[in-house]
Amino acid sequence: MTRKIRVIIAKPGLDGHDRGAKVIARALRDAGMEVIYTGLRQTAEQVVSAALQEDADVIGLSILSGAHNHIVPRLMELIKEKGLEDVLVVIGGIIPDVDVPKMKAVGVKGIFLPGTPMQNIIEFINANVRVRV
Repeated sequence: MTRKIRVIIAKPGLDGHDRGAKVIARALRDAGMEVIYTGLRQTAEQVVSAALQEDADVIGLSILSGAHNHIVPRLMELIKEKGLEDVLVVIGGIIPDVDVPKMKAVGVKGIFLPGTPMQNIIEFINANVRVRV
């Protein structure tokens, strides 16, 4: 028997709008995942530390501020430093089309823009996560 998928949901940077992150967290929980919401204004270091402490399978970032080009590369660098390359990283929020290739190039596996159906996010995580027993 495998354990529930453990997901860290984080709001990095100075963006104070967390309604979407909370909606996603609840949807993932309702889908049977264990969700840890880190709260507002997290640094990349705090997010990776939480993922390490919580033995996370997934890190989900909600970014509406436009800071993804700064935060995500730093987060991915820290993930490699800590040996967490098997953790699935997904982001949601306001990500301009021109930035999507850069996010994927640094290791983000899923990018979900406003209006993405919750079921699509749940199915993506289920299909792409590597659950540790």
